[in-house]
Amino acid sequence: MAKPKRIYLAGPEVFFPAGEHQFIVAEKKRLLGEYGFEGVDPLDTELVFSEGEAKADCGHRIYKANRELMDSCDAIIANLTPFRGISADPGTVYEVGYMIGQGKPAYGFTLDSRHYRERAGATELDDMDHTIEDFELSDNLMIEGGIHESGGQLFVAEQPGEHPFFSAELFHRCVQALTCHDHFRLS
Repeated sequence: MAKPKRIYLAGPEVFFPAGEHQFIVAEKKRLLGEYGFEGVDPLDTELVFSEGEAKADCGHRIYKANRELMDSCDAIIANLTPFRGISADPGTVYEVGYMIGQGKPAYGFTLDSRHYRERAGATELDDMDHTIEDFELSDNLMIEGGIHESGGQLFVAEQPGEHPFFSAELFHRCVQALTCHDHFRLS
């Protein structure tokens, strides 16, 4: 039997309380499993930190462990719902770019149906007279453009999910689209 394709699960969920994180990740992995995929969460590492280890060293080890997980995966599904601001979590955006840079397909979802410009104040300029982009996209053009160029797709919620940062229906749409990607067609 062939080894299942591994899908990296990027998103701000790693910052949620343990119970919320575990519930959402379990549901993502279950949905992926229904299609023969294996979900890989950034916290699926065996990192142990010593009491006196410098915080920066801990951070660099987490980065390296997550990069190794991404290297072991075939695609990414990213939660790009705005987090701590008007845009997606910056770590998640980095992970999307890293995977795309390796030639791997990227899929994403957001539970915020507003365009980036609307979230930024719906004006031409911000408080510092800097232009606010207006391309009627869900987030910065580089994020959505990269996802589309990878052969992936960004799904936008039409209604609230069961959690402010998760909708099983929306995630399921990502998984279904992934199965249609040339690289993942199930035979």
